[in-house]
Amino acid sequence: MARGEAVTLVAGIGLRPGTSEADILACLDDALAAAGLPAEGRLRLATLASRFEEPGIVSAARSRQAELVAIPDEALKGFEAACATRSTRIASLYGVGSVAEAAALAAAGPGGELIQPRVATARVTCALARSAEPDAP
Repeated sequence: MARGEAVTLVAGIGLRPGTSEADILACLDDALAAAGLPAEGRLRLATLASRFEEPGIVSAARSRQAELVAIPDEALKGFEAACATRSTRIASLYGVGSVAEAAALAAAGPGGELIQPRVATARVTCALARSAEPDAP
């Protein structure tokens, strides 16, 4: 992605270690469909810093030509109030009800808005947020 190119859609991805590219893309496509958005188009993927180098998410980002952003665990906590869903297990691990929703909002930047609460499959969660402003040059 060229610097200064606008990215307004962010997909927050929560995943278990070892999750395949196919499983991640299927969940992403489910979230996009639920939001009434096309599967193609410019987007950014955001996940936990501890999952950033997982082969499945790296491959998924590459196949969609999406920027992959690592969100530090501690950065998620500031988005608890904005999360639409809550997993007790995830809250006990990360201090936030939804990794996918919090990661999407964190990567969307100030004023970002959750436009699709998390969609969950057995190994992946995905939520969508829209940035308030395009990337700065």
